[in-house]
Amino acid sequence: MSNIKLTPGRIASFTCPAGKQQAFMRDTEQPGLGVRVTAAGTKSYIFQGKLAGQVIRITIGDLQTWSVTAARDKAAELRMQIRAGRDPREVKQEVTAADVAKREHSKRKTATVADAWDAYLKERRPHWSALHYRDHVALAQVGGETRKRLKEEIKTIAGPLAEFMPLRLSDVTPELMQEWAKRETPKRPARVRLAIRLFKAFLRWCSNEKAYRDATDPTAASAKKVRDTVGASKPKNDHLQKEQLVVWFEHVQKIPNPTISAYLQCLLLTGARREELLTLQWEDVNFQWRGISMRDKIEGTRQVPLTPYVMHLMAGLPRRNGWVFSSPTSKSGRLAEPSIAHRRACAAAGLDGLTLHGLRRSFASLCEWLDIPGGISAQIQGHAPQGVREQNYIRRPLDLLRVHHDKIEGWLLMQAKIQFDAEAAPGSFRVVGGTAA
Repeated sequence: MSNIKLTPGRIASFTCPAGKQQAFMRDTEQPGLGVRVTAAGTKSYIFQGKLAGQVIRITIGDLQTWSVTAARDKAAELRMQIRAGRDPREVKQEVTAADVAKREHSKRKTATVADAWDAYLKERRPHWSALHYRDHVALAQVGGETRKRLKEEIKTIAGPLAEFMPLRLSDVTPELMQEWAKRETPKRPARVRLAIRLFKAFLRWCSNEKAYRDATDPTAASAKKVRDTVGASKPKNDHLQKEQLVVWFEHVQKIPNPTISAYLQCLLLTGARREELLTLQWEDVNFQWRGISMRDKIEGTRQVPLTPYVMHLMAGLPRRNGWVFSSPTSKSGRLAEPSIAHRRACAAAGLDGLTLHGLRRSFASLCEWLDIPGGISAQIQGHAPQGVREQNYIRRPLDLLRVHHDKIEGWLLMQAKIQFDAEAAPGSFRVVGGTAA
């Protein structure tokens, strides 16, 4: 290693001798600073010193990035670290780690709600039902997209949570949530209450994630003022009374789409949740042993009896694909939104306000007319067992449930004045307007 005062000209003329892999030129102005040149002609500033008797060589940088003056200043800094008994390589690692931590902290502080929301949906989707996931997407949608509904083009409306998406997580405070609730609750109270419930769960998830916990206030959506502004949801009361069964069946059977008509009747007669029946596949229906394997949000799946009239309705449906309630116009191949036709039928029948979930409520309520144990209808509907005996001791097989479920269905059809021969071959005839044909 030659010693010389480093200048741009001398560095430019410095070459690696033939037969050598590299050569060094040491600066006389700043102890420890030097220039290394390789056989390929690559040049860089280096620093060399001794720490605890060990020679340390550190690359400062290439000549295009560093000037001679800057290299001397860096060499002086490294020399001071060695004189203080510190290894410059360890100092560099500490600084790099600190820089990374600082950048990560800054990233967490500037993370938007949309960033965290997308990560949340991606992680939790495998654990949710299709409807629950769709609620999350709809509540956060920006709106303004053109969609076709009933041959008309409409613009989608922004979801209640859409205005939070561009904000930083750190900006979501109880005060902000309260102001939002004041604006949104009068316009769509039920959707806002649902949005609050989902957003609470989202913020709790964020508070447990390293990437977002520093920027999240997990209490923002659950503050008392926010709860008071939104208000508590009132129990729904829509259901069919016994004397309304005649007119309901009459108008539902008149629905032009036979698949929707069959779906709605099956929904009432099974007491199932709307998505449980919509996602029913042919492989889930056992016509031989009269059973249905229903996807259940409580147990995962549950076995439900296939009653005679429901079996008749399903046997008469076209087998276009794997879905029982299929649709040739739907992207998924199955019914997507049967509630529109149901609302129209109910309006014609003078039963405004009856929802699809109201049919599930109707099944539970109408079962009270019969001398049937409450646990029977609860198990058919997929309600969680109540009480020690139901939870730990009573196990009802499918054939026992079938005895009671057939009785329930027969009573409902009788109240609806529907003449139906349970012994006839499934799907061999239709029942229209209460008369068999």
